[in-house]
Amino acid sequence: MARMKRLLLLTLLALAAPAVLAQRWDEDFAAFAAADKVKPPERGGILFVGSSSIRLWEKLEGQFEMPMLIKRGFGGSQLSDCVEHVQRLVIGYAPKVVVLYAGDNDLAAGRSPEYIRDQFIAFVKEVHQALPETRVAFVSIKPSPSRRIYLDNAREANGLIEAYAKGKKNIEYIDVFTPMLDKKGVPRPELFRADALHLNEAGYELWASIIRPRLLR
Repeated sequence: MARMKRLLLLTLLALAAPAVLAQRWDEDFAAFAAADKVKPPERGGILFVGSSSIRLWEKLEGQFEMPMLIKRGFGGSQLSDCVEHVQRLVIGYAPKVVVLYAGDNDLAAGRSPEYIRDQFIAFVKEVHQALPETRVAFVSIKPSPSRRIYLDNAREANGLIEAYAKGKKNIEYIDVFTPMLDKKGVPRPELFRADALHLNEAGYELWASIIRPRLLR
């Protein structure tokens, strides 16, 4: 009897899991929709999407000072989430450029560098199927001090994506990984908040200085 109850419980949890996962980002996308109603974004803008490194970028608009800039980061998300929700995250805005930061949380969840590369390819294909002239720029996975155990995997994933993007139309790789390391190849702690995971103001200033010229091309 106890075994049957346990199997029933596991079955119910398995059936409930997809619904829970589907609802995970509802609050974030509801907030995006509300913001769009207040200030409807124009088509052909510059769209920043991805995980908490985008969501927490409080001075993003001021640091770029570009017209039609949209920020749509949802904290804790993985690259696969960006692929799954690409329609309402990207396609609906019809941006000229989409700047993507994701992959950090994928590594922490045990995903391989090849998996992250493949998810990026899937993201690009979804975007270009609907918006063939939209430029997709991948911001490299950052070297967070709190996640030093993933440093080699981050470097490998970045390299795979850089190799994929090389020479392709409307796809590019932006390296923030290398400038965030010191001369010994160690993550620079002065670029991060106290949690040694998320960027502080100096970290975002560095990112802006690297990304801004690439958007002006």
